[in-house]
Amino acid sequence: MLTEYGGILNENMETSKKHMDLEAQYGARNYAPIPVVISKAKGIWVWDPEGKKYMDCLAAYSAVNQGHLHPKIIKAMKQQSKKLTLTSRAFYNDRLGRYLKKLCEVTGFEVALPMNTGAEAVETGIKIARRWGYRVKKVEQDKAEIITAHNNFHGRTTTITGFSTDENARADYGAFTPGFKHIPFDDTKALEEAITKNTVAFLVEPIQGEAGVIIPSEGYLKKVREICSKHNVLLITDEIQTGFCRTGKMFCFEHDNIKPDILLLGKALGGGVFPVSAAVTRKDIMDVITPGSHGSTFGGNPLGCAIAEASLDVHIEENLAERSAELGEYFLKKIKEIDSKHFKEVRGKGLFIAIELKKSAGKARKYTEALKEKGLLAKETHDYTIRLAPPLVIKKEEIDMALDMLRDVFSE
Repeated sequence: MLTEYGGILNENMETSKKHMDLEAQYGARNYAPIPVVISKAKGIWVWDPEGKKYMDCLAAYSAVNQGHLHPKIIKAMKQQSKKLTLTSRAFYNDRLGRYLKKLCEVTGFEVALPMNTGAEAVETGIKIARRWGYRVKKVEQDKAEIITAHNNFHGRTTTITGFSTDENARADYGAFTPGFKHIPFDDTKALEEAITKNTVAFLVEPIQGEAGVIIPSEGYLKKVREICSKHNVLLITDEIQTGFCRTGKMFCFEHDNIKPDILLLGKALGGGVFPVSAAVTRKDIMDVITPGSHGSTFGGNPLGCAIAEASLDVHIEENLAERSAELGEYFLKKIKEIDSKHFKEVRGKGLFIAIELKKSAGKARKYTEALKEKGLLAKETHDYTIRLAPPLVIKKEEIDMALDMLRDVFSE
């Protein structure tokens, strides 16, 4: 039998069940994936070992904004992999400087510190802010405080988990790193009241992704910027998920016409093929980081630099911010027009969209599994919310296909 991607399915071919069974037997149970095995991908489409085709509406949590296996990114990876992949930072390499230059030009910042994962970028931002607090703001030693928001998601390290308010993420991982305060998201009054002489930074997602695409009030970041400037507090925006055109701008903070002091980046920076992250800021802030005080063996490796350069080029050359704004507005409008008794709220910015269900509808997992059966892959978050974030290269006619699948599931 000929499969949808041209392969021959026969009795010797590895099956989805075999792969899921192997993972269940040998893997830690730290995820509960949708029961689908992906073995091939291209653009917005993925296939399972049996040849069934699915539309990817998660994009690896926005790590695949440019689509799976984008030819320019794959070409850059192949070319660089034949020449040089890793030197460590013990030596210079011929890719890092040009990559950092391009990253700074795209972000509008002066200097960048390269890392690998999003969590590493967040840890880097924390270290920069604390050191700046002691060496520049002159906060008393070991008294520095960083303010964070309820329902944040900034990663999985023990420090980051310690300032999460998700009890499932925190349970039995203490004792936690001190020096963090929590305030409600989208509450500028609470921010101002929480600031003390020891406050060095406010760390915040412009839109809370893992919490369910929670969008703050209009002008929230603008007011936050004013408060942080007034009190000499660094504003750190975590755009690991919202960055690189996901919300209809190159970076989400641009919607409020402000600029943070430190910008944290990851996911789509690696083009969906390699972990690449960074913290970018001004020189007067970054100068507190000195040789030996922070680093990474793989951070700034030549292969990652080449891939990230190509990733940045694709975002710009293919106008992905404009595509996200235009198609996101269309997608959001059409989802809201679906007549379903199960919808509590549909919200989004760009191609970053959430469907929040009423409690009476039951938990979202059964709907994401039903969508999978129709051929659309999405993921539930916080029990009652479905997040839709397809690769930004999606076409209008493909959005219409996704809408048909959504209508089928939510009208049943």
